Amino acid sequence: MAVTGEAAGGAEPGPLDAVLTETVCRTEASAGAVWVLDPDEPLLRLAVIRGIPPKFAKPWHTVSLAAPLPASDAVNDQRLVWVNSQEELARQYPRTALATPYQFALAAAPLISGTVCWGALLLLWPPTHPPDLSGREVAAIEDGSRRAAELLDDAYRAGRLIVPDRIQVLDVETAPADGSRHTAAAMRFVERLPGGSCALDLEGRVTFATSAAGELLGRDADELRGTQLWQELPWLHDPVYEDRYRAAVFSRQPASFAACRPPDRWLHFSLYPDATGISVRITPAGTGPGPRSLSRPPQPPGTTSPVKAGQLYELIHLAAALTEVVGVSDLVDLVADQIMPAFGAHGLIMFVAEADRLRVLGHRGYPADVLGRLDGLPVDTVSSPAGRTLTTGTPAYFADVAEIKRHYTAPALASGKQAWAFLPLIVSGRPVGCCVLSYTHPHQFPPDERAVLASLAGLIAQALDRARLYDTKQRLAQGLQKALLPHTLPTVPGLEVAARYLPSTRGMDIGGDFYDLIRLGPASYAAVIGDVQGHNVAAAALMGQVRTAVHAYATAGARPDQVLDRTNRLLADLDPGLFTSCLYAQIDIGAHRVLLANAGHPPPLLRDPDRSTRVVDLPPGMVLGIRPDTAYSVTEVPLPPGALLLLHTDGLVETPGVDLDKATADLARLLASADAEDLDQLTDSLLQHTRPPSRRSDDIALLLLRATST
Repeated sequence: MAVTGEAAGGAEPGPLDAVLTETVCRTEASAGAVWVLDPDEPLLRLAVIRGIPPKFAKPWHTVSLAAPLPASDAVNDQRLVWVNSQEELARQYPRTALATPYQFALAAAPLISGTVCWGALLLLWPPTHPPDLSGREVAAIEDGSRRAAELLDDAYRAGRLIVPDRIQVLDVETAPADGSRHTAAAMRFVERLPGGSCALDLEGRVTFATSAAGELLGRDADELRGTQLWQELPWLHDPVYEDRYRAAVFSRQPASFAACRPPDRWLHFSLYPDATGISVRITPAGTGPGPRSLSRPPQPPGTTSPVKAGQLYELIHLAAALTEVVGVSDLVDLVADQIMPAFGAHGLIMFVAEADRLRVLGHRGYPADVLGRLDGLPVDTVSSPAGRTLTTGTPAYFADVAEIKRHYTAPALASGKQAWAFLPLIVSGRPVGCCVLSYTHPHQFPPDERAVLASLAGLIAQALDRARLYDTKQRLAQGLQKALLPHTLPTVPGLEVAARYLPSTRGMDIGGDFYDLIRLGPASYAAVIGDVQGHNVAAAALMGQVRTAVHAYATAGARPDQVLDRTNRLLADLDPGLFTSCLYAQIDIGAHRVLLANAGHPPPLLRDPDRSTRVVDLPPGMVLGIRPDTAYSVTEVPLPPGALLLLHTDGLVETPGVDLDKATADLARLLASADAEDLDQLTDSLLQHTRPPSRRSDDIALLLLRATST
């Protein structure tokens, strides 16, 4: 279900393509795109794009839901995101503004069907768009988003792939029905105009050029067709010129620049864009020093070619992305998914030094047997280029096998790769690791590329240092969480039990949700579920105190209301600064009844043996730890054989933008209709009812109990 990241044009349009096209037309947007939420990872994958070359969107072929970007915010917050200018983009989304420093407005909307979000829709407009969206535009965006979501929802229910294997590029080329009759006349008209004319598609390729344009540019017009001017003509290699073209594509506004055709002939280029491409007028602008205010002078012969505008902004985007990665696996994925393709690399290994050994921290493009030979090599400057790089802090580049053979032996050649870049990862002046980019064919490393790689290596090192610290804290948090929750639940005659705890997918995998099943007597048990405010170590620590207190008071013989009352007094005395909700259920198995007391927690759901399901009507009660003199009431509910009682935390039903009562009612309907033969499978089914795992913003604890006849 992965997306390759390669653009694919020319495929037959599908329903999703038609929805995007119609929405772009109805809103009079200049471009649009649709991302689909990956069902297995917290990622949005670009599925369809219209009006913008896919290479321009390369940094966003995959979008992490954790990244501060318009599409991810639209999905996470389930709201319409509107950015009316480049200035506003820089304020709200600085990383996006750095990578696309052009004038345009944008809107991003979530694709929601029912309670499930399937992805995001993005639309772009020229900067001349009014500061606010009109009611007509908002209605069209909402309609298009809803229809796209329904298509994805239908595809999911039908068992079809909902993430395409490649990006669909929609063709916006249009031609008049009787265009062929006027072609000759149009050609004669254009040729008669002073100066030269040519047309570019949205990819920047020449689709048409007059003979005068060829003469001015020093190429035959036929030779220019199908090329990009800044690649075909050495004197247009300066990234300033490509940047003006990119600005015209994004903003749909005219642009211009002047360039010097050697030795001293200046030409003026005027660019006029629309949804299908760019018309270019080329006119002489004099000789000699020329209008330098309009352009940068050409580079002297023999100097290094500058980094292209697209590469420059992509590198800025990558640099900004490196500051946002969290764990080591996220860092390896970012380097592999974005930095490797940016430099055409085919393999990646990230080493760190541990006890004078090189340990593989992450990799891509290497088989397991090769990694087995490379992992654990000594930090040896003689036989290992990675060891030398790590020890000296100096990068090393090998363009082919012959070059590396002159310095090193077998370990460096174990992978069968043909070229390598060994980049030191230095933190506070101390090398801590080595990042290796490798190639399946010989690869030259020109000075400009080496400079960029060295700079990125420094940023990777800083990100690695933060990521390793985060992972250490994560392991500590997970260990604490595991220690505080019950390892197993007791086996209870006359009662079947299933439980789950799922952490949120934001921040540390730790929280304050808890559950427990406590033996009170031969035929009496207490089921407890609660939620401490927060998602950090303090919340987990307080959760442990609450769970211990409830357990102690319950086993001492206190009634349900007394258990909550005494726990509340304890927390009020401790004054932890966090509040706690808790639901306490004392189950009398022999009498087939449950006594319930509630301290500000979501009420349980009860499914009777006839499958009728309802939310148990309980007084809500005050959360624990606020007022020490709070009194709690007890509600008795029958629990006959075959009845199901569902205790849960609010993470199971709360979704931003969705009415809580409606979400709870949906959960009750699901519980009523679900097959309850296997409680573990039923628990999994209830959890799937929530937002996709990649989009959980709150912990979930769930305790499911079924009374049996024994």
